[in-house]
Amino acid sequence: MNNQMMINSHIAVISFDPDVGLFRGEFVGLNGGADFYADSVDGLHKEGEASLKTFLEVCQEQGLEPYKNFSGKFITRVPPSLHERIAAAATAAGMSLNQWVQIALEREATHS
Repeated sequence: MNNQMMINSHIAVISFDPDVGLFRGEFVGLNGGADFYADSVDGLHKEGEASLKTFLEVCQEQGLEPYKNFSGKFITRVPPSLHERIAAAATAAGMSLNQWVQIALEREATHS
């Protein structure tokens, strides 16, 4: 199941909140909270658009940067045996470990 929704060119992750019996959306990449709730896909779009609009307006009024800055760097830890296998796979593909991981992550991010 794909739990992402595109609302006005912004990605929102969707989950179900059993405490309130509604779907919850939360935008990714914003510097603050702009979550929203609804009981249907159409409702999520409507509420998401309203939440995003309000969030961006407040940021503009207060002179705040609405978007997180991503450096392109992150550290991840894997078991040594996996590290060895991906290093071997990268070498076999004629790539650096970084190139190989980037391609693997891009492939996975595209399919999620």
